[in-house]
Amino acid sequence: MNKIFCFLTALMLMTACGQRTASTGDADKASTADTTVAVEVNYATEFSVRDSAGIRLVDVGSHYHFALIPASLTVPEGSPEVPEGYTPIRVPIRRALCMTALQLSNFTALDAHDFISGITGTKNLFNADIRQRTDDGRIVKIGMEGNFDTEMVLAANPDVIFISPSKRGGYDAIKETGITLVPHLGYKELDPLGQAEWIKFVGLFIGREAEANAIFAGIEQRYNELKKRVEEKLDQAAAQGLTHQRPTIISGEMHYGSWHAVGGKNYLAQIFRDAGADYVIHDDETSGENLEFEKAYALAADADYWRILNSFPGDFSYEALRASEPRNELFKAFRERKVIYCNMRKTPYYEISPVQPDVLLKDLVAILHPELMESDYQPTFYRLLAP
Repeated sequence: MNKIFCFLTALMLMTACGQRTASTGDADKASTADTTVAVEVNYATEFSVRDSAGIRLVDVGSHYHFALIPASLTVPEGSPEVPEGYTPIRVPIRRALCMTALQLSNFTALDAHDFISGITGTKNLFNADIRQRTDDGRIVKIGMEGNFDTEMVLAANPDVIFISPSKRGGYDAIKETGITLVPHLGYKELDPLGQAEWIKFVGLFIGREAEANAIFAGIEQRYNELKKRVEEKLDQAAAQGLTHQRPTIISGEMHYGSWHAVGGKNYLAQIFRDAGADYVIHDDETSGENLEFEKAYALAADADYWRILNSFPGDFSYEALRASEPRNELFKAFRERKVIYCNMRKTPYYEISPVQPDVLLKDLVAILHPELMESDYQPTFYRLLAP
């Protein structure tokens, strides 16, 4: 009996080790830090990169500084190649924890789920591969911000933890683990291409610089080509003296007594402009604000279109919109059935849209300027709400 028990125990350990090796082995095989690949940051404003003696010096915001040192490079402790104030990190990393869907989107775009060893949770998560990895233990759930399970953090054995300082925090507890915390500030970008460019940031850590450059170049090309087509159409219309070619648009709805409206500096407001629409809060210099209904109505009563993103249980409709706030029927966009809608219960909006601004732009152009898109275009995120 003891022999059988020992055999089964050994078999389980061999199986577990085999699974771990397969996961990290794929990452190791696919990734080696290569500082010969130039990484240029052209749209993002919250991180920058410069090379120094084979080391990548990465500045995040104004307070965080990292020296990414290739594993093959020998750098003695205290070496002048690592400037004072820079945290050294050996790259490529093998494992990382992700705290937000925005961070996950970068790994997904790079086909790099092998590098993820922990996430906060899987509630409302669509990605089948990530869910499978959490089910079989390759990715652990560490709890939500403000209530992290440090034992699970340690079990994930990450080299770095990507954090989002905008969240509820709870990072003091995980700081005590000694694991390097790396802020991911993609959420602060005001340009949709700037937000998408953070795939280059993640690429630096996992040795996927070339792939990140290529993927972003495709996003950039598709986005700017469509943006240019919209601009050319509007310029031609203006030259012909045609008016009302640039519709107005509002975003948001009432929740718990207030209307959260994205500000004129928000990346979504920029996508509206690039899609050939005038955002009604364009004069606002913030990224967002909460409005009372009366102020929202004063701003948007006559807006041509109304964009709504929510998690409505079931099929959202104009009746549901009226039921949530009877005064909603006063808006012109409601009366003329021009509500642009995305249901997050049915669409992985936050999981993939940060690295697909070109697709967001296509969806909006297909609604606002349909003559510029193929007649059989199928939207990914946004469509007109059925009348």
